[in-house]
Amino acid sequence: MMTTMLAALLILTIQHPDLKHRGDAAMGFDQDKTTHHFRTAADGGAIEVDVKDSSDTKSLAQVRAHLKTIAAAFKSGDFGKPMQTHAEVPPGVPVMQRLAGEITYSYAETPKGGAVRIKTANQEALAAIHEFLEYQIREHHAAR
Repeated sequence: MMTTMLAALLILTIQHPDLKHRGDAAMGFDQDKTTHHFRTAADGGAIEVDVKDSSDTKSLAQVRAHLKTIAAAFKSGDFGKPMQTHAEVPPGVPVMQRLAGEITYSYAETPKGGAVRIKTANQEALAAIHEFLEYQIREHHAAR
């Protein structure tokens, strides 16, 4: 049991730098300078990114540009950035692509970054959105 736990911890330690590196490249900003939040909601959820230092205007602009791009890309069924970041197709994506017409994506600036709000009234799409967001929470060790 202890050996299995140590092996799992070692794998997480090894994968995390790769995820960070791929995320930096895919998102266009330094992951260490930001905090990701993935939130589920009764009608969908949200992806939020905040800069840790509000005087870091360069990172703030990069975060906002990325999230605007993500909202437009997801709306068109393009989930290339999450696939690039995670080196796999995140759970929920195939259903979100198939049901793209049932899901809305909107971008909004926040004081320390931005947010992409994801909404649907379709129950199958809702389950896929939640699956996608829960995966992001696990992978990024992110706050809800």
